[in-house]
Amino acid sequence: MKKKKIIIIVAAAVVVVAFVAYFLLKGTPESNLKLDTTMLKIANISTNVTATGTIEPITEVEVGTQVSGKIAKIFVDYNSVVKAGQVLAEIDKTNLQTEYNTQLLAVQSSKVQYDYQKKNFERSKDLHEKQLISDTDYETAKYTYETAESAYKQNLSSLDKAKTNLGYATIYSPIDGVVLLREVEEGQTVAASFSTPTMFVIARDLTKMQVVANVDEADIGSVEDGQRVSFTVDAYPSDVFEGTTITQVRLNPTTTSNVVTYEVIVNAPNPDLKLKPGLTANITIYTIEKNDIQLLPNKALSFKPDEAVLAQNGFSVENKSTTNKTDADSESKAVWIQKGKNWIKR
Repeated sequence: MKKKKIIIIVAAAVVVVAFVAYFLLKGTPESNLKLDTTMLKIANISTNVTATGTIEPITEVEVGTQVSGKIAKIFVDYNSVVKAGQVLAEIDKTNLQTEYNTQLLAVQSSKVQYDYQKKNFERSKDLHEKQLISDTDYETAKYTYETAESAYKQNLSSLDKAKTNLGYATIYSPIDGVVLLREVEEGQTVAASFSTPTMFVIARDLTKMQVVANVDEADIGSVEDGQRVSFTVDAYPSDVFEGTTITQVRLNPTTTSNVVTYEVIVNAPNPDLKLKPGLTANITIYTIEKNDIQLLPNKALSFKPDEAVLAQNGFSVENKSTTNKTDADSESKAVWIQKGKNWIKR
């Protein structure tokens, strides 16, 4: 499903023999010998894994509301650049303000009652200590005071909640970023009864993106953090983008149509803002890389010259192999180098 390939970057060279084919005319001393030679190449080689993924912002925040109501005003739109703490929208505050005012009056009323019952309890306590009132009167005064104190504290808590909800009517940006999505319109009613409705989606710093790629289970064993990655997108088919490195190989698998894949996260710098959220990326992960390797075609290793034929055509053979391998290994791994009319075995 995923293909592995070897990329060879050609550099410089020395001459090696690649292939020999000859035609010997039977019964005559003349022979025609055809030699094909090639250059020894110094190159970089690599093994890679290919996969597809999606361009995504590194940080993406959904902004919602914790109170219900009608959208009174929206201050941003798609692609708006926003700062942390900037006002994005306001929900109609009429009902919330009324609730706050009601709780404020309840606090003031309970405070008066609390102050009165506190003084009454303190007087009753003094009289009780002097045994001028009964235990029942003292306990009644204490009970009434504690009830008033509890009601006052409860109303204070309700006032704080009403104040907080009134503050929630103004929607602020939690981060610096760009508005990717606006899901509400002015006049629309939002309900926060069971879950927080999403109003905006904000992405932080689109100059720093990431690719979330799905790597097949057959290839994931060779993928590790820190490996180099390159990728292309259909929007810019002639451009090759460099992902800095793999930052994470997620262990949670995904199974689709009996195909198991793993998410691999790649950092993707985006200084010119070419990469848009949601673009499909075709990535290449370089799992093994070797530089300055000597390369030659496989058929050069299978060349075994016939000394008699070479001699008929004016060539001589010189064996200078210095390997310590067995004869069989030396014969199968030998490379023959042509220097003028001499063939030297290496």
